[in-house]
Amino acid sequence: MPDVASPRAAFPRLIVRDADAAIGFFEKALGARLIERFAEPGGRVAFARLASGYFTFSLSEEVPEWGWTSPITLGGSPVLMQLDLDDCGAVAARMEAEGAEIVISIKDRPYGKREGRLRDPFGHLWILSQELTT
Repeated sequence: MPDVASPRAAFPRLIVRDADAAIGFFEKALGARLIERFAEPGGRVAFARLASGYFTFSLSEEVPEWGWTSPITLGGSPVLMQLDLDDCGAVAARMEAEGAEIVISIKDRPYGKREGRLRDPFGHLWILSQELTT
């Protein structure tokens, strides 16, 4: 019998400025699909959930009075999101074409991975990684 305190699922919620622009970025850059979107009266996106492959994540608009601050407000992101991919170079190119900034170039690493890091236009950091085949 599962422990009642064990989560059924876990997924990150990214706090952003301009959630609708972030939804569009992730749809184009990661091929994400919008699962659900809830906006408050006035249009502020309170919650949006997206999926890309097996990865599910959500977005909410920045609300500083609730303590929901974006990396732009904070001056950087304290979290690295890592995606394991089949072709991290192709995903990096799509992200860059949509406005992401390369922080560490994608290249083969001595520990058996091809990896690099990008900052999306909303300040979140992404490690793009793939296994090197021998």
